[in-house]
Order: sequence, then C-alpha cells, then structure tokens
Amino acid sequence: MPHPGGVPADATPPSRVRPAELALLVSVFVVAACGLLYELAAGALASYLLGDSVLQFSTVIGAYLFAMGIGSWLSRYIERQLVANFLRIELLVGLVGGLLPAALFALYNVAPSSFRFALYGLVLAVGTLVGLEIPLVMRILKRHFSERYALKDLVSQVLTFDYLGALAVSVAFPLVLVPQLGLIRTGAFFGLLNAGVAVWTLWLFRAELRAVGAHLLACALTVAALVAAFAGAERITTWAEDRFYADGVLYSATSPYQRVVVTAGKAGVRLFLNGNLQFHSRDEYRYHEALVHPAMAAHRAPRRVLVLGGGDGLAVREVLKYPAVEQVTLVELDPHMTTLFREQPLLRRLNADALHSPKLRIVNADAFTWLEQDTGVYDVVIVDFPDPTNFAIGKLYTSSFYRLVDHHLAAGGYVTVQTTSPLIARRSFWTVVATLEAVGLSTAPYHVHVPSFGEWGFVLAGRRPWAAPEALPPGLRFLDLAGLPALFQFPPDMARVPAEENRLSNQVLVRQYEQEWGKVHW
Repeated sequence: MPHPGGVPADATPPSRVRPAELALLVSVFVVAACGLLYELAAGALASYLLGDSVLQFSTVIGAYLFAMGIGSWLSRYIERQLVANFLRIELLVGLVGGLLPAALFALYNVAPSSFRFALYGLVLAVGTLVGLEIPLVMRILKRHFSERYALKDLVSQVLTFDYLGALAVSVAFPLVLVPQLGLIRTGAFFGLLNAGVAVWTLWLFRAELRAVGAHLLACALTVAALVAAFAGAERITTWAEDRFYADGVLYSATSPYQRVVVTAGKAGVRLFLNGNLQFHSRDEYRYHEALVHPAMAAHRAPRRVLVLGGGDGLAVREVLKYPAVEQVTLVELDPHMTTLFREQPLLRRLNADALHSPKLRIVNADAFTWLEQDTGVYDVVIVDFPDPTNFAIGKLYTSSFYRLVDHHLAAGGYVTVQTTSPLIARRSFWTVVATLEAVGLSTAPYHVHVPSFGEWGFVLAGRRPWAAPEALPPGLRFLDLAGLPALFQFPPDMARVPAEENRLSNQVLVRQYEQEWGKVHW
C-alpha cells in the first residue's frame, strides 16, 4: 500500500548517505550548537553586567524559547525559494548572534540605560531567526530527498542532530569556549560557523539558486564582519572594561566560574568578580581584620584554621599573624583565583605572600562537597564567600551547609561568616543569623564600616558564647581592644528583625537579597 507522501510505509533509509544530505544534517548540528550558544552568551552577559542572578538566565532563556516558537510558526509562510531563504537566515543568525556579545558589551558602556531593551530585543531577534532554521532544513530535506524519508524518519534524524549539537555546546561553553576565547570571540566564532553553513549551502545548491553572485557577496561581507570582530575582541573588551571600571584594567580573564578583573589606579587596586567589587586595597584591611580577628583572638590559641572562599589570600594573611597557627587550609572553588594571587607581583604584595606560606594548604574544590568528604576538625573557620546573588552561592548560606561546618568545628571553636550589609539588606543579614542559630550555634552578630562597601556585617558563631579577647596581634590598622565591643552594637535601623531559616529546599535568602539590593539605585 503506498504511503500518502509517495514513500512506502515500511521504508527505511538506504545505507549510503548522499553528500548534500549529510551536509544538511551536519548543518542541523551546527545550527543547534550556534543557537544554544547565543542563548548562553546572552544569559552570561546579563549576569555579568546586571548581577549574577538566576533571574537573568531565567528571563533570557524564557524570551529566547518564546522567540524560537514565533520563528517556527512564521516558517509556514516561507513557501518558495527554501534554500535561498535558509541561506539568508543563516547569514542573519551568524551576523546578529555572532556580534551579540560585542554589541551588548559596548552598549552597556555607551548607553547603559538602553541595555535591557537592547538585550531582550536582540534575544528575541536571534531566537526568531533560529526558530526558522530547523523547519526549513526539514522541508529542504523532504523536498530533495523524499525517496529516502518517511516523515517519522525525517523528524528523528533532524532532531537527533539538533539535540546532539545542543549537548556539545552546553558542555563546551563553560569548560572550554569562554575560558579560552572569552564571550566576544566565542560569539564571533559561532557566527562564523553559521556563515560557514550558508557558504556550504550556496555551494551545494548553486545550480538552483538565483543571483548566486549576490549571495556570494553577502556571505563574504558577513564573514569579513565576523572575522573583524574575532580579531578585535581584545580591543573591544579592553575599551569596554576601561570605561566600565574607570581605573586601568591591570588583569582580566574569564575562568569556568567567573569573570575576574583587577584594576589599578591612583586610589589603589580593586578586584571585581562578575562586575561586583570584592575589595579595594585602600580599605580592605578594615574588612579582613574584622572578618578574622574577633574569632581568632577570642580563641586565644588556634592551631588549625579553615578558610572557605577568600582565594585572594587576604584573610589568610590575617590568620598567619597568630604564631600558634600550625596549619591553614584554604578551600577556593576557582583555581584561577589562587594562581593569580600567588603569581602576580602586585597582588602578592597585597596578601604579603600569604599563599606561599609553608603553613598553607590550598584546595580548589566546591566547599559544600569538600566538607562532606573532609574529616578534619578546626579551631576557627572563616567563611568568606561572595554575597548570595544566586542559588549556587545561596546553598553556602543554608542550614545544611552550616551543619557541615559545625561538624568540623572543634568543641571550643568559632566560625565567622561574612554576611552582606545589615543596613541595605537588613532582613538578609538577620536571616543568616537565624540560620546559624537553627543548627544550634550561639551567635554574636557585628558590623563595621568599610568605605568601599558602606556598613558591612559579619556573624561570629560557636558552641560557646563569644567573649571579647584580651589581646590582638600587633600592627593592626583598624581593630583595637577599646573599639571592639562597639562593633557588636546595632543602632535601630540595623537592629534585629524577624527572619526565617534559610534551608536548601527553599533558599529564601537569595530572593530576599535580590529584593533588598534591587531597591538600591546608585
């Protein structure tokens, strides 16, 4: 019985695959990889420039998928010149998607007020174009190779290559592409892949295309623009970051985990992670002395110290001021950070070569996973993570994490947690306090004024109540015994407010933090 499309119902594709057919299927793989890459690049840029938040990725991905749906729906209206239209769409996707990171990076520095509008406009444009691609490929395959495919075989083949392409780029993007090429070069490189698909399509179907010369010129101009963007990526990045960070950029790189930028100017050295200030050399001593010494000095004779986060070595520098310390373990997720602060001369001077101390053991690992496996017990634990801007960091502020810390804390030990601003993010600060108390620890919240950050908060916790130390190490620039008790006093606008425990299952802290800091307009 004949099949409605002229293919026997039990037809199976022959074993030999024609070159044009294989080229189209490989094009599906490339198209899928490029489409997902542009989506990931837009989400990453939004996180870098608007704040590292799950909100940015969620809204970008949602808008992109919605646009792909629009593109798929619109494809029904393309009835003629399928190959020519597919070629034009490939060039547009390659040009717009490939230049998207460079354009957004530049726009954020020239007209930041227009950034969100441009971001979602480009996401919708690229998503719509990508949504047009796969339906057109399927129709081209069906039209040119109808004798080989029943509909079920055609859909199966195309979607298999589509999903494989998405898998490949989703793995390569964080592990290889961004660390090695950076966002701008990665975008341009994948734009060139889209342009390559267009050139290959032009060659395969040159006999049936009209105005081959015009198509060839369009391909050449698109490739030239993308090659220029790839070659000039470093200049674009340097120009944009110099404008964004004001001071000259001393060092910049993208690791698998974050964008690391170090600036140097007349006022001093600053470290930014994903665009967020981590320290300024002119006042970092206030932050790090307050982070380390209330717990270390109160213990009196700490021998084993654990530092979680703090890959810049500045907290370790303060820990090493205690002669009794025998071993310091530093657990930092990003090896890029510890390598940078071990090797760069200016940064080594800032941390007083703390990362070269024979007492120090550096572990590059996720702190949550590492604590689950480690069997050590520590007199003092210093927790110096970035603020809970997303759920990946937020898990390090949960009761589940603090229970792990408690299991590694000696009977008379203390843990100190950096805990955002009790003035700007008041509920977030007291949520961390409530979470530490929920695991059975006695807490002593305190705060200091760090000019680069404003009022900043910490929580000191342990199995015994904290008592003011009798001595501090010599040579401190900020802390002294007389002023120490004042840090633990909170004025009415920072006083305790009701707060619930931050659990791994709800992560209320991330949402609270985003709400409170989102109200700040600098």
